[in-house]
Amino acid sequence: MTQPTPPPQPADGNPFAQAPAPVPPAAPAQGNVALGVLAGVVVALVTALVYGAILKSTEHEIGYVAVGVGFAVGYVAGKVGGPNPVLPIVSAVLSLGAVYAGQILGIAMIGADESGMNIGTILTDHFGLVTDVWSEDADILTFAFLAIGAAAAFSGAKKAVA
Repeated sequence: MTQPTPPPQPADGNPFAQAPAPVPPAAPAQGNVALGVLAGVVVALVTALVYGAILKSTEHEIGYVAVGVGFAVGYVAGKVGGPNPVLPIVSAVLSLGAVYAGQILGIAMIGADESGMNIGTILTDHFGLVTDVWSEDADILTFAFLAIGAAAAFSGAKKAVA
């Protein structure tokens, strides 16, 4: 041997013994429902603005955007909030609100362009007119998009924790 002392040996005398198993990492924090709901609300607000802008630029309802809004709300709420059975239901409700708000914002943006008024003025002073326009334009597809967005949110929240 080239060493002046032999290398340290395991206590049981087996020089080929393996090292003990490493300590597993701590489990990630889960079940923070309040944070999941808060994240869902933030995503619902952002996607409602995006949906309103898309509706303004195309002047048509697009079903795939409602699916995207719903899935984004559900996925983020489920990913942040963890596997809580309440989150898919809350996500579906938030998605209904986000798709409706996006449609209302789109109508208000179109009205602001046509009338030359500020969108804030239209949403505050003439909100009844905006909802009347939404009600007149609402058909079976409008309600189908609301339902599809809610179903996508429910599914997205379930898939986020799977």
